[in-house]
Amino acid sequence: MIVTLLACTLGSICGMGGGVIIKPVLDALGLYGVSTINFLSGCTVLGMSSWSVFKTLARKESVIKFKTSTSLALGAAAGGITGKQIYGLTEKSIATPDMAGGIQAAVLFIAVLGTFIYTVNKDKIKSKTVTNIMWCVLIGFLLGNIGAFLGIGGGPFNVAVLYYFFSMDTKTAAQNSLYVIVFSQAAGLMQTAMSNKVPDFDVWILIGMILCGVIGSEIGRRINKGLSDKKATQLLEGVMILIMLINVYNIIKFIVI
Repeated sequence: MIVTLLACTLGSICGMGGGVIIKPVLDALGLYGVSTINFLSGCTVLGMSSWSVFKTLARKESVIKFKTSTSLALGAAAGGITGKQIYGLTEKSIATPDMAGGIQAAVLFIAVLGTFIYTVNKDKIKSKTVTNIMWCVLIGFLLGNIGAFLGIGGGPFNVAVLYYFFSMDTKTAAQNSLYVIVFSQAAGLMQTAMSNKVPDFDVWILIGMILCGVIGSEIGRRINKGLSDKKATQLLEGVMILIMLINVYNIIKFIVI
């Protein structure tokens, strides 16, 4: 719960969400098995995302582009189911569950590295404006697939993809990313439940993580308001470097050693 609170506070300050921090940190600490951490992280991300989307809609502060993002969300829901299935097949096809954690760490490292390179150079890269529904569904499918496979929701690469393919500003991309994550994580977790693959866990830990996630995101959002765009970007880049280092540790822990 402490990890969740700190991760969601930090993630909200720099606009990248907490799931991408929670998952690798809990893997590194080894408090639970990889499958249990996937489930707890996924549920926490779903709770946080649902809260944020509901809150912005209730306050009429929403900048969600429903036509585009609903197509993305439908694709993400299908991707969420597929991502969980791919993870299940990966876990079955290798020697130990820990090895699956190492593969997740490697994929997350590559995804965050690509996002980091794009973030540093985004002012030099011309963004696009995709309007074709089928392309939107396909992009959403890929985002949902990656997020569900990794058990992190979306992370910074969701925002980067929305910025590049749909020319959304940072605030708009962040809100639309949360909307897409709700669908992908809900579908992925439903698939896990329906296939009877829910791991053993303490329900009070899950409730505590979701509450800490919501509290942390609210604290981070308030701190974010006092930061300049330059400071927020620098913090984002620093956190991405930290996440990559943690994933290198997890790769060594799960695969090499």
